Amino acid sequence: MNKAKQSPLTTGRYDLFVREIEGLLAEARRHTIRSVNAILTAVYWEIGRRVVEFEQSGSARAEYGEHLLIRLARDLTARCGRGFSRANLQQMRLFYRGWRICQTPSGKLEAQVVFPEGTRKKPQTASAKSVHPPAPVLKGAVWADIFPLSWSHYVRLMAVEKPQGRAFYEVEAIRGGWSIRQLDRQIESQFYERTMLSRNKAAMLVKGGRPQPQDTVLPEEEIKDPYVLEFLGLKDEYSEADLEEALIRHLETFLLELGNDFTFVARQKRLRIGQEWYRVDLLFYHRLLRCLILIDLKIGRFTHADAGQMHLYLNYAREHWLHPGENPPVGLILCAQKDAAVAHYALEGLPNKVLAAEYRTTLPDERKLVAELKRTQIALTARRAVGRPEGKENR
Repeated sequence: MNKAKQSPLTTGRYDLFVREIEGLLAEARRHTIRSVNAILTAVYWEIGRRVVEFEQSGSARAEYGEHLLIRLARDLTARCGRGFSRANLQQMRLFYRGWRICQTPSGKLEAQVVFPEGTRKKPQTASAKSVHPPAPVLKGAVWADIFPLSWSHYVRLMAVEKPQGRAFYEVEAIRGGWSIRQLDRQIESQFYERTMLSRNKAAMLVKGGRPQPQDTVLPEEEIKDPYVLEFLGLKDEYSEADLEEALIRHLETFLLELGNDFTFVARQKRLRIGQEWYRVDLLFYHRLLRCLILIDLKIGRFTHADAGQMHLYLNYAREHWLHPGENPPVGLILCAQKDAAVAHYALEGLPNKVLAAEYRTTLPDERKLVAELKRTQIALTARRAVGRPEGKENR
């Protein structure tokens, strides 16, 4: 008898064993991120409470609150790092005002949504008493019951203008376990309005609440959520695709080797416009032109949407990243599709044609960038085919 065939390592028992451990780790990661999100949300609620109470103890004028947020944003950023911009603090203040923590007769803390019209997510009993603990008890399991959704969910909900719609989406997101992508998709598709107009609302809720493949968010992606990264003080330098990451690293080196005019500033530079987060792949400063160079790499083909997105980045950079005396920023879009690589400078919107002409004569030639992009793709593809890690040259 062949003993190897009877070994647990060669039977279905081992495959089941591995799947069980995989499931255990996945479940642990989900619980961990849920706990982190609950603590993050509780702390932001508490910050919002303290901001409101500090405002109420001072001047009642609106400009007083605005000055407070500006100064607090500056001081907290200097002491605690990212995540405390004026816009973020304003959201924390709105979150406290919109989600009140109340104590039930049984002594259990629960969150209630309060809207300007006075409507609530659920009725408040006569014996319910508002409580304001001096500081949140940082136990994720406890706060996960009070704030069952992530901070990203609540930020998205705060952007819903209709109070009834906001309450509807929150209840459905909790009931259906919606990911942030599913919540965003339902809001964008006006799920609330369509449900209210439907004759069979129950069927609409069942059908519309079914998740789609694009709604899935892996635990690793949730951990990389910008809010979580800011809260934990972690850096956000990563790329979704190995090939894209390798190309970005190579382009960074290539541009720096062109001469000492290019100065590296950041990789995967984050910016937030409205409620959306974006990333600029590479950010350089050109010493001769005295301007920022924003570089965005696209693995697919160049589209008009890429140009529109770059101009969005440039408008943001001009308003928030520009220092006095610097020229307007320039965008470079690199599309790495093998059959049609494209390099395109976004120079529109500059104050005069002379400056645009100066930029064109000083910046690297677009054809050279395309040629370098193609050479890099070929080299990386060949390197991966033989199993050598990207970025390692022959010795």
